[in-house]
Order: sequence, then C-alpha cells, then structure tokens
Amino acid sequence: MVNLSVLDIAIIIAFFLVSLFVGVWVSRQAGKDSTEFFLSGRNMPWWLLGVSMVATTFAADTPGLVTELVRKNGVSGNWVWWAMLLTGMLTVFFYAKLWRKSGISTDLEFYELRYSGKSASFLRGFRAIYLGVIFNVITMAGVCLAGAKIANILLDIPQEQSLLYASIIVVIYSSLGGLKGVLITDFIQFIIAMVGSVWATIYIVNLPEIGGMSSLLSHENVSGKLNILPDFSNTEALITLFIIPFAVQWWSTWYPGAEPGGGGYIAQRMLAAKDEKNATWATLFFNFAHYALRPWPWILVGLASLVVFPTLESINLAFPNLNADMQGHDVAYAAMMTYLPAGLIGIVLTSLIAAFMSTISTQLNWGSSYIVNDLYGRFINKSASENQKVMVGRISTVLLMVCAALFSFYIKSAKDVFDLLLQIGAGTGLLFILRWFWKRINPFSEIAAMVISFIIAIVFFINGKLDDPWFVMAGYMQLVLGVVITTIGWVVVTLLTKPSHTETLETFEALVYGEESKFKNIGYKILAFFLGVIGTYSFLFATGYFIYGKTMVAVSLTILSVVCCFMLVRNWNKIV
Repeated sequence: MVNLSVLDIAIIIAFFLVSLFVGVWVSRQAGKDSTEFFLSGRNMPWWLLGVSMVATTFAADTPGLVTELVRKNGVSGNWVWWAMLLTGMLTVFFYAKLWRKSGISTDLEFYELRYSGKSASFLRGFRAIYLGVIFNVITMAGVCLAGAKIANILLDIPQEQSLLYASIIVVIYSSLGGLKGVLITDFIQFIIAMVGSVWATIYIVNLPEIGGMSSLLSHENVSGKLNILPDFSNTEALITLFIIPFAVQWWSTWYPGAEPGGGGYIAQRMLAAKDEKNATWATLFFNFAHYALRPWPWILVGLASLVVFPTLESINLAFPNLNADMQGHDVAYAAMMTYLPAGLIGIVLTSLIAAFMSTISTQLNWGSSYIVNDLYGRFINKSASENQKVMVGRISTVLLMVCAALFSFYIKSAKDVFDLLLQIGAGTGLLFILRWFWKRINPFSEIAAMVISFIIAIVFFINGKLDDPWFVMAGYMQLVLGVVITTIGWVVVTLLTKPSHTETLETFEALVYGEESKFKNIGYKILAFFLGVIGTYSFLFATGYFIYGKTMVAVSLTILSVVCCFMLVRNWNKIV
C-alpha cells in the first residue's frame, strides 16, 4: 500500500469535484428529453466523440490486461487485441456514414428499420436485455474488478468498500448529465489518464531497480519478450496470437468497442455526431489513438514488472493482504505503481480512477439507453413522456451499476472477461457485416446467432470452472469451434426462413444509401481500409522500434505511416 500525501489526496478530491460539477452543470439540458440525455442533441464534433471513444476503452482493466499479456506472452501477446484494428477500420470506411444517415437513437432501432414483422420487434427487445443488461453487466464487472484490485493494492481498501465509493460518484454524474456529461468528463479523464500513464512509465523505467531503458531491454527476464511479431517457429504461439486473430477473430466475433460493422457505444457516438463526416472522423481518430498512441506505456510497465516481480509468487509475497480471488498477473501493473513518489502517485491514481469512471459512465449511459428506448419506451410504456424516459434512464443507471458491482465478485481477471466476451460474440460478427448488404438476413438469423453463441460460451465457461472438466480444449480451439457452429447455424436459419418484406428493405436502403448505389466508390473504400490499417500499424511499430533504439526501422515505418495518411486525406471526398 502507498501512503498518500496531502497533495495526492487534493488531486483526487479535485478530480471528483470536477466530475460532479460537470454532471450538475449539464443536467438541466440533459434532462430536457431522451435525445438530449442519450445523444446530446446529435450535434457533437468529431474530436470530442473520438476522444470519448478512446477514453471509454481506456478502462481500469486495460492496463492490467496488457500487463498480463506481456508477462505471459511478451509484447507479441497483444496481437489478440491488436488484430481488432481491422474490425475498427471496416467500421470507419464502410459503416460510420450509414449509421449516422439512419437517424436512429440507438443501434437497436436498426432492427425495426432493417427488418419487418413481430420478429423484428421481438429481436429489438430481446437484444436490449441481451446487450444492455447481460453483456453490459459482464463488461462493467470486469472493469469493477480491475478497479477493486488497484484500490486493494495501492490503498489496501477492500473490494466492497472501493466499489461503493467509486459507484456513488460515477452514478451521480452519469445519471445527471447524460451523454453530454459523459463526453465532457471523458475528455478531461483522457488527458489525465494519458499524462498519468506516460509520466508513471518514465519514472518506473528509471527506477534504480530497473536502471533505465537500456538496462530494462537487456534484462534476462525481458530480452526474450520484446518481439513485436510472434515467434513463427512456435506453432502454438503463432496460432493463438496471430493466425486465429487475423484469420478468424476480427471478422467473426462481437466485442465491445470492436464490433464488426459498428455497434454499442461506438454506434452511440456516431449517432450523436453533427453529420456523416464527423461520425467518420471520430471513428478514425478512435482507432488510430486506441491502437497506435496508447499501448506502449502499458507495455513498458508490464516489461518492467518482470524485473521487479518476475513470478506470480513474488507479487503475492509482496502483497500478502491481497485477496486470494484477486491474485493474478494483471495486478502487476498496480503493483508497479506503488513505487511512485508523492504527487505523481496522486496523478496516476487519479488517472486510473478516471479510466474506471470513463468506461463505467459510458457503459451505464449506453445500457440505460437500450432499456429506455428499446424496452421501456417501445414495449412497456409506449406513451411515456420525455420526463418519464429520463427518469427510467436514471433509475436503470443505478441498477446496472449495482448488478455489475455484485457480478465482479464472481470473476478472476481482466483476461477472463476478455475471453468470455469474445466467446459470447463468436460467430456473430460476419452477420453484422453482411446484414447491411445481404437482403436474405432476417431477425431469425440474428436470434439464432445470439442464442447459439451464448449457449456455447456458457458451456465452455462452466466447463472451465469445474474441478473435473467434462472436456479439455485449448482456448483458441473453443473460439474457432464457437465461430464455426454459430456461423453455420445462423446461415442455415437464414436460408430456411423468409427475408424481410420488400417494402421494408426498400425503405431502409433509400434512407441509408439515398440515390447512391450501396457499392459506390467501393474501390476507394477498400483502398482506404488498407491505408488505415497499414498506417496505424506502422505508427504503432515505429514507436516500439524508437523505444528499442532501432532508429532506421522506426523512421522507415514513420514515413510509411505519413504516406498512408497523405493518401487518405487526398482521397477523402471519394471515401466518405
């Protein structure tokens, strides 16, 4: 545990007060109607929306997840999530514009816009519960667990106590300020989080125990874990970290923040944009910042932790009061923060609190938007006034937070949540990509995909928790099996059932495509997709090679990234 100075405490209190002030400040405007509360009047600029997307994915569990991946599999272990850049760029250049043109309030309204009949209505209500409650609670529970681990290590505060304190603050400003309050606080939180993570990394790398960057990179516990690409001679690592993510995972799985075709809180931000161009710019900035700007401070702390805490046992020995259920490689990030001095620890702790709050506030606002617009206002009280909708949104915000906090006691680590969410979404991704173009896809296709993937995920999850498992199967094989069975299942259902009414399909296409062909400038969009992917990866790798001291390679990759950016800007009007 660290002893907080007066300065540290003052920094933390000031942050809480600012967050509360923002919530109260925008509460009157946010409470006008549900559009203001959930979409901030559809008038948000790209830079604020983009930063909010990045801040949301900068969760309290993200540094721990990256640290765990680095400790177990080296820098290349991050390919399990780096590969999702392809999903993000697909959304940027093919779907962001379509979402904004749809004019809907939540991405679940899409179902009654794209599909017809009672099955479309059922799908909308079912998915509101499936995503807004079940999926959302699991996601927030992982963030709650990570926040509790940080509080336990740094402040010696029990999980129950830390979640109670944090939940009260985040629920107050989320329920008062709506999406606008979330966006403004996200912007502040992102700045604090980035400053904190970079400053802390510089300090930690230069600790006497580490001895600077050169000593860190040459240390025997670290030197074998620096490769950015997986070891191609290691078949298992190659399959798990590279082949499966690129060949299967990025297009076939649904994961929060990396939904094929867009969805969730990413879609909510696109729907809140001023226009189609702002929606596209926001999503492009998010993907670049998420994959290229942020990872290296976390990676370096993960590598440094291998010097100070080379094994899991060394972490447990250093923190004997850590609850047994919280022990794991992901706590190494918080463990390294205990070496920070007064003042800096206050900033870093505030940045971690900010990361927790930005993610939770977004998930709460997004989840409650489903409950209000797609469940309560659509099925329970169709004549509900705007004041009633806002009130239900605020009540559901509180209830979602309580459920997430309680479920956090039943999971072990950020990696467990990451794997569970991937497995639940396995096999559904291709459907979300094709439903904008393949007319035969109908509500029964989506229902089949959700039910099949969820059942498979639950079977694998329960089996993994048993002392005597029913079967033993590698994690990547579970994912592949889930993708194959679910994809075959929903495709068969699609072919055996009727498509939506012709009138519905024509109305949908007229709304999102207008007079244009759905394949207009498809060649430029494909080019933009590859330019975005190559440019972002080049910048990510260039940063790493600059850190490693490989200047020539780093400069070459930087030039490649700039060229990709130039070509994107030059062809922008043909892309968007």
